[in-house]
Amino acid sequence: MSSVIQEVASTRRTAGERRKGDGRMAALFLAPWFVGLFLITAGPMAASLYLSFTDYDLLSAPTWIGVDNYVRMFEDPRLLQSLQVTFTYVFVSVPLQLAAALALALVLDKGMRGLALYRSVYYLPSLLGGSVAIAILWRQIFGADGLVNQVLALVGIEGTGWVSHPDHALNTLIILNVWTFGAPMVIFLAGLRQIPRMYYEAASIDGAGRLRQFWSITVPMLTPIVFFNLVLQLINAFQNFTQAFVVSGGNGGPADSTLLYTLYLYRKGFADLDMGYASAMAWFLLLIIGGMTLVNFLASKYWVHYDD
Repeated sequence: MSSVIQEVASTRRTAGERRKGDGRMAALFLAPWFVGLFLITAGPMAASLYLSFTDYDLLSAPTWIGVDNYVRMFEDPRLLQSLQVTFTYVFVSVPLQLAAALALALVLDKGMRGLALYRSVYYLPSLLGGSVAIAILWRQIFGADGLVNQVLALVGIEGTGWVSHPDHALNTLIILNVWTFGAPMVIFLAGLRQIPRMYYEAASIDGAGRLRQFWSITVPMLTPIVFFNLVLQLINAFQNFTQAFVVSGGNGGPADSTLLYTLYLYRKGFADLDMGYASAMAWFLLLIIGGMTLVNFLASKYWVHYDD
């Protein structure tokens, strides 16, 4: 009997030692990730939070000033202008982008030849849309002598300098963001492939047309995908910077019509060397994005339908 007990105890010790060894190996493999988390993400975030309560010009030591930077934000007319431009940009471009992505996904869902090729081609704008090269190209296309005006001239319409006109400059950035519909399109396409065909067959037998099937079957079944894309694209739109920087020449012009919040944050931190104020702006942007995301999650229970 004692030998059995000793054998069981030995087996338990061996299993415990094996688990400890597995734990050490797991910690070893996770160590680079934790180093990156604390040095590249958590550390800079903590430093930014501290700097938001200081007066810091990058050249001298930061001076603690409390909440003065946050108070200044509500008295800064250019910041209020940048918020107006940013909200207009986000609330116009994101719905149009998702509509374009869904429309194209519906077309590609028909099972046409070369689907993989078309899917790759239409995904390219999402990969390239945030690049400096595309932003430069966009500035040329919508310039006074650009491709858009050349096409309009063929039909007798005199164009304008779209990127240099305060009434139209922001519209060019909106079009550029809509053009980067590739990522949500691929996600929509995957969602469409998961809708059982029997629903459409039953609706067809009952006499429902294509439009009725779309609103009664496709849209309700696709609402979780719409919600997912909406949250991601809203966050991305609030963080967009490169296009506005390149198209406007880095100053948000003309007349601050393309002064996105991120561009103004950059200018305060690296052009005006007011890094304390820029850090406060960054945390305010985090609150805006967090608030918008929270509103979306709270509202989702009224329009997002899950299988259960």
